[in-house]
Amino acid sequence: MTYSYLNRRSFLATTGAAASLGLLNPARASGLAPTASMRGGSNNYLPKAPIVERIGGGGFWMTGTVRRAGDGAPLAGQRIQVWAHTTEGHERDRHSHGATLTDAKGVFRLEMPQIVPAFGQAHGHLAYDSGDFETVFLRPVMPSSKDTSLEAHFVLKPA
Repeated sequence: MTYSYLNRRSFLATTGAAASLGLLNPARASGLAPTASMRGGSNNYLPKAPIVERIGGGGFWMTGTVRRAGDGAPLAGQRIQVWAHTTEGHERDRHSHGATLTDAKGVFRLEMPQIVPAFGQAHGHLAYDSGDFETVFLRPVMPSSKDTSLEAHFVLKPA
């Protein structure tokens, strides 16, 4: 008679393999899950920030992608708002806010002043708030306040 023992290592290996195949969450197995809003992401949000070429003097790049939940198709022409505490202003200041549109590949890129720590962390704020899809607020934290770019990726669910 053969016995099979479930120890920690075999449990982790089995559940890891099942998760990667989508067997533990059938909704995710059928496609790309939407991005959830992050806690604190909407802090100091100003609705309808203008679309701009650059925020302030620049020097720091906020970049990312926007895709549709389910099939992961890139979404062109989607409005992404960006704001942060920078060398030129606080995240509550109107001049620290701006928006950009995604290109044909769903990529956005907006230059802004260097992000500096606020409340101990260097972080940015981004929002998808155009209305075709559910609003999502992100608050990614930078690994180092010396970084000169930050990436954020949106997967949007139809509204």
